Amino acid sequence: MSAISDSDGELLVRTARSVVMEYLKTGKRTTLSSEIKSRFSFNSGVFVTLNKEENLRGCIGFPTPDRKLYQSLLDASIASATEDPRFLPVKYDELGKITFEVTILTPPEVVEVQNPSEYPSKIRVGRDGLIIRWEFGSGLLLPQVPVEYGWGEEEFLDHTCEKAGAPPDCWRQKSTMVLRFEGVIFKETEPGGPAVRVKL
Repeated sequence: MSAISDSDGELLVRTARSVVMEYLKTGKRTTLSSEIKSRFSFNSGVFVTLNKEENLRGCIGFPTPDRKLYQSLLDASIASATEDPRFLPVKYDELGKITFEVTILTPPEVVEVQNPSEYPSKIRVGRDGLIIRWEFGSGLLLPQVPVEYGWGEEEFLDHTCEKAGAPPDCWRQKSTMVLRFEGVIFKETEPGGPAVRVKL
């Protein structure tokens, strides 16, 4: 993951924006260049986040490394702009107010504990993203979310449970599975501006 350079991050974010611009303008999915395909031909999870004037405007992604990064980036970019069920689809003329953020994920791993009360000591805000799986579904929060909201480890677990549609203390049940992953985050400094690596 550390092998992703700043110039890679810049290219990923620029690609996400251009893919969405093309799709909103023409309804067509961009054919990615051979450079992008060869540079990002490894399998990786990825999320694309759109923020409009510091408010979330869309966030969709793929947590597991099932496909090539360039394929997942293309799909996640379009989906974050048009398919996030929490928001109306983005309109083309909004793009001048929206910043793009791309998070590349390490493969999720199960957090092993003897007792669920150990979970807060096994995860770290500012490093980990979380996935909660319980009997009725799953939910995911990226590593930057608890930092933005100032949550501690227990609050992070509670909110990830809520994202999964579960009661906030669901992580305390033995039947619940907690997974963690790390992310490399690149974000535009302003709409359409240069992308920088985000340090949490």
